[in-house]
Parts: sequence; structure tokens; C-alpha cells
Amino acid sequence: MAIFDFLRGEFIDVIHWTDETRDTIVWRFERQGHAIKYGAKLTVREGQAAVFVHEGQLADTFGPGLYQLETNNMPILTTLQHWDHGFQSPFKSEIYFVNTRSFTDLKWGTRNPIMCRDPEFGVVRLRAFGTYTMRVKDPAKFLIEIVGTDGEFTTEEIEFQIRNIIVTHFSQIIASSGIPVLDMAGNTLELARLVHERIAPMVADYGLELPAFFIENISLPAEVEAVMDKRTSTAVAGDLQKYTDFAAAEALGKAAENPGGGGGIGAGIGMGMGMGMADRLSRSGPWGSAPAAAAQGGAPAGAAPAGAVAGAATPPPPPSETKWHVAVDGKATGPYAKADLARMAAEGSLTRDSWLWTPAGPDWVRGRDVTELADVFGAVPPPPPPA
Repeated sequence: MAIFDFLRGEFIDVIHWTDETRDTIVWRFERQGHAIKYGAKLTVREGQAAVFVHEGQLADTFGPGLYQLETNNMPILTTLQHWDHGFQSPFKSEIYFVNTRSFTDLKWGTRNPIMCRDPEFGVVRLRAFGTYTMRVKDPAKFLIEIVGTDGEFTTEEIEFQIRNIIVTHFSQIIASSGIPVLDMAGNTLELARLVHERIAPMVADYGLELPAFFIENISLPAEVEAVMDKRTSTAVAGDLQKYTDFAAAEALGKAAENPGGGGGIGAGIGMGMGMGMADRLSRSGPWGSAPAAAAQGGAPAGAAPAGAVAGAATPPPPPSETKWHVAVDGKATGPYAKADLARMAAEGSLTRDSWLWTPAGPDWVRGRDVTELADVFGAVPPPPPPA
């Protein structure tokens, strides 16, 4: 078969390559003894480039088109061969076809977590992943710097190197960004732009470019996310006591539907939850309060016996004092208690024309319009009449 391959190669005068894969970047045209006929036809399709390597030296590069390999369109190779006056013998060169189309949906990601300092959570570990698009921008440089003499070079052989470059610069940018973890999802486009700009010069040194770069996700470790989910659930539940009562009521309902499922233990647990709920309702509910029970002729649980000293029950806490903010030179100061306002009025730093605000009120008001502070300003005498 070798002799037939050789003879068939001697009669082939059309050089071309059709890519049947989706990941081949460079393919070397195989010829017996690398002998290329002078005047052979070279077909370079769209999305391809052909690079000639003669005796270890990079010669000519051809873009898309149909070429006849002669001295007029191979100036570098002609110089290397020292052809004169249309020399017709075969020349020995290696022809590499380079795929210049874009290779899409290439993956990158952090193999190990990135240590960052978050303003809210402190030191955290982050993981990230995404995709990018790659294409050969300079076929000759890519062949010299990366491919060498590899007869079939695929994306898998360069992906690892590109991924290392991306992760290295992404780690530096994310660690120094100062963006809180909870806000990173809203800044992935800006982070992707910064990473893309940082790695573009280094990738260009290989004869490559990345037309598109995306960050798909930035996440915390699973155990940290579990704690955050619990925190979120607590916030959604709101009043934990009401949530507990609701869960207990559901449990009682399920126990009633299945009276024989839990035996005596389940009945005891249900009775305990029911008694606890009844006790809380008797202490706080309007129908279970002490006055209501007394009005119905019964004594509330824990009530003092007849003849006990009236007023032994614990009084409710006193109402909280209103605090006020005072506008001074266009800035809010305070909050101040009523006693503080009286002292300020006595010193003259607070007048009836001063602006005041309290969280209970919707807007700023003049001191003279606050009924609650009438005695504060009333204790301060008005200006004396002129002499």
C-alpha cells in the first residue's frame, strides 16, 4: 500500500483541507516526502489560513482563496529555494492549515476556592466558572509559539493554558475588587470586562484572541450557602413565636388524622403542644385574659386567692419617651430627650422657630407647633422689651 500512496501523491496537484471536526485548530497536509509540485493548486477556504514551513523556517502564509504555487505568489519561499527563471522541480515544504474560525462554548472555572475579604461576612471562599470564545488571530505566530511540529492540534491542547491565565487574573481582580459577595451577581458583566482586558495582551502573544468572555456564576461553598439559606428562612418566617404556633397547629392536625400512628408517645407530645399553646393564649388572648376570665365568674390560672392584696399583678412597662432630632445649620442632630430640649431652650440654642423631627412624625415641624413641647418653650421668657 505504501508504493500506491507514494504514486498517488506524485499525481496530486491540488492541496486543500475540509475540517470534519469541531475542535481541530491546526492540521498538517500530509505528502510523501513533503514534496510539493511547482505550480500545484492550493485551495484555502473561508475560516482557514495555510502556512508554509520550508526546512524548519516559516515561509509564506495564505488567506482564503485559490492559488497556483509559483514564484510570483510565494516571495519568501522563492527566496529560500533560490528559484530562477521559473524553476520547475518539486520543492519540499510542510503545509499547515490553520482554522481561523471562532471556537465557542469553551469552559473555564476555579479548581480551588479563591480567598477573599468580604465587608459583611469577613474572609470567604469563592468559586466561579464561565465560558469564552477563542480564535486564531495570527496563524504564523500561533504556529511558532504553540503548535510547533504537531500534525493535528486541537482546542483541548490549549484550553488548559488559557484556563490557567483566566483563573490567575480573575483571582487577582476578584480579591481586590472590594465588591460584597451578595452584590457580585449584579456586577458579573463589569468583572468579565476587567478580566477580558487583563488577559487580552497575554493571549495575543500566542497569536490568539478571545472575542467573547463570560462569567456565568460566582458562588460560596455549599456549607456557607446552607447557613445563608437558614438565615433567609428565619427572615421570611418573621415572628418566630407565631411560626412555632403555626407549625404546632399543623402537627396537631396531622396527629388527629392519624390517631393510631404515634401511639401514646404521639398523643403525649400533641397534648403537651396543645397545653403550651393554650397557656400562651390564656396569657395574651383577649378572651383568655385575666379580666375576661373574672368577668365570666372564673379565676384565671395562677390568680391570687380571695383576700389577697389588690395590685399584686406586675404592671405593664411604661411607654417609651419620644426622642427628637433638631436641625442645626442644615444638619440633623440628636436624638434628644425632652429634658435635653429644655436645657437647650434655657441656653438659647433651641427656640420656638427651631425645626424638629421625631420618627413618629412624617416631616419636620417648628418648635412652636409641637403641643407636647409647649412647656419646654413656656419655661423660657420671651425677649425683654427694648430699653
